[in-house]
Amino acid sequence: MTQASPSPWTAADSAELYDLPRWGAPYYRVSDCGEVEVNLGDERQASWHKMGEMMGELEERGIEAPVMLRFGNILEHRLRLLNESFRKAIQSAGYQGEFKGVFPIKVNQQQQVIEQICEYGKQFHHGLEAGSKPELIAALSYMHDPEAWIVCNGYKDQEFIDLALYAVQMGLQVMLVVETVGEVPLILERAEVIGVKPRLGVRMKLSTPGSGKWVNSGGDNSVFGLNAEQVIQVVDFLKEKDMLSCLELLHYHLGSQIPNIRTIRTGVSEATRVYVDLVREGAKMGYLDMGGGLAVDYDGSQSNTTSSRNYAVEEYCADVVESVMEICDKSNVPHPTLITESGRATVAHYGVLVFNILEVSGAPTKLEIPELPENIPNELKYLSEIPQQIKAINLQECLNDAVYYRDEIRNRFALGLVSLRERSLAERCFAVILRKIEKATKDMERIPDSLEEISAARPDIYYGNFSLFQSLPDNWAIDQLFPIMPIHRLDEQPLHEGIFADITCDCDGKIDHFIDDSGSKNALPLHGLNENETYNIGVFLVGAYQETLGDLHNLFGDTNVVSVEIDEEGHRVYGHEVQGDTVSDVLSYVEYDPKEMTVNFRRLAERAVRHKRISAPQRKVIMQAFTEGMQGYTYFEN
Repeated sequence: MTQASPSPWTAADSAELYDLPRWGAPYYRVSDCGEVEVNLGDERQASWHKMGEMMGELEERGIEAPVMLRFGNILEHRLRLLNESFRKAIQSAGYQGEFKGVFPIKVNQQQQVIEQICEYGKQFHHGLEAGSKPELIAALSYMHDPEAWIVCNGYKDQEFIDLALYAVQMGLQVMLVVETVGEVPLILERAEVIGVKPRLGVRMKLSTPGSGKWVNSGGDNSVFGLNAEQVIQVVDFLKEKDMLSCLELLHYHLGSQIPNIRTIRTGVSEATRVYVDLVREGAKMGYLDMGGGLAVDYDGSQSNTTSSRNYAVEEYCADVVESVMEICDKSNVPHPTLITESGRATVAHYGVLVFNILEVSGAPTKLEIPELPENIPNELKYLSEIPQQIKAINLQECLNDAVYYRDEIRNRFALGLVSLRERSLAERCFAVILRKIEKATKDMERIPDSLEEISAARPDIYYGNFSLFQSLPDNWAIDQLFPIMPIHRLDEQPLHEGIFADITCDCDGKIDHFIDDSGSKNALPLHGLNENETYNIGVFLVGAYQETLGDLHNLFGDTNVVSVEIDEEGHRVYGHEVQGDTVSDVLSYVEYDPKEMTVNFRRLAERAVRHKRISAPQRKVIMQAFTEGMQGYTYFEN
């Protein structure tokens, strides 16, 4: 019987391989022609656009990779999803309070992000949360909706408090959340001086622990918030000053990226019981701020792992509403207005980092032993003969022999008995042997453990034009997994297994863990490079935290940023273009004076002319190169 030939590789196979439908819907998909597409439309009318085409059009405009792409329509949809999900849950349950969301500025402080949240969130009166004086100043500059909240968390000095109170005086909804007992006297003192009644909240440290990576953000070990005794101290102090009517809000925070809905329900229930008792104490109340924690399903597994969540946004909203309503009804306490500080879930999908691959270093693609000269060491001769002996029944034996002869050659090189060229030939032979053994194992029903590690231990290295520490710091610092995949050539089967190395001079500057059905894997399926063709990689769901937390390791600065939207006729519009840091920019960040540096270098060049090391025309060319370098992109330029 003739065996059927395998089906050709399709773009749908690539979509499944990279799990895109699970983490990318409804914003990203793979087209039939093998390109990642992004939906720049909305629920009413989809508008799919190829990301590869975008990168080509940006390059024509002089905007090179790496580049951060921001999709405003996705941000708008995330805000709408959260607000409408709460509205539906409130309506369905018969809840008597409202929902007012706020975006925590710390999650992404970039000006465009805050401006667009204020613009897109206006229809829902979606506000901002500020945890520092600079963040409050940013909020007051853009959030002018008198029905939206500005929630002030964090430790507050007099200037911070005064700004918040002046904003109240001007008609904005500003809530000062008490973080320490000692803040209360200062707030009341400044309110009396300014002549305005403060609106106060209190941050409670719940006994309920968080879950996921930030498990210690909640519970008794949390460094933020007041314990029960301290909350009562605040209540008693306000009673004594006849200012208990100022206390309107209870705030708590269990941590970011909470993967388990049970943790969320437990925290809401405990907080609601505290809220009820504050009402019984005589506080005005009216608002329950549940902080952040709404998770993003980075790996698409819909599980309670740290990179996922076992609930949908709609379930989160329904559970919160039902939990608060049940306890308030039993206690005959009016339903409070609900506030959440969902940041990650609002902006993560909004940003995509695209970088190009500069080079690939890996095992040989051709399974051929190089031509060997005469009079080679016996160990090299024996090593070169192993590929012809490889069969399914002797793979382990061949691997053992290959390791033995390779190590012997290395030892003899250390003693000066083998040349560098001979060692190089041995390494090449060994690589061919491993690749042949790896290829032979693909047809085996059961692969021995010692052989199963060969492929995983030897991925190709794809050198990417980016800095991990600048653009993806959470991947390095806390092992956060982001969806990563090529944005084109997805109608071709990726035949290589690779990891990514960035262009910093740091051994930690690599991405070697990727999302997988079983949790994570150590290599990503990738394509070989084609001559004269750019190979672009997309890192998705990076809109939260990554831009702000990035550092200047090796003085690689911010990347280019471009906002992509569509106009009324459905055409792509590239707006809010922010040029990435120049060399001059990043040098000035670390206290260099670019003008002084240019003067110093000009003196060096002039001295070289005087000593006849270079000519005057050469000096002109060299100075031009130095000046252009100062104004150049910190990343690799074509």
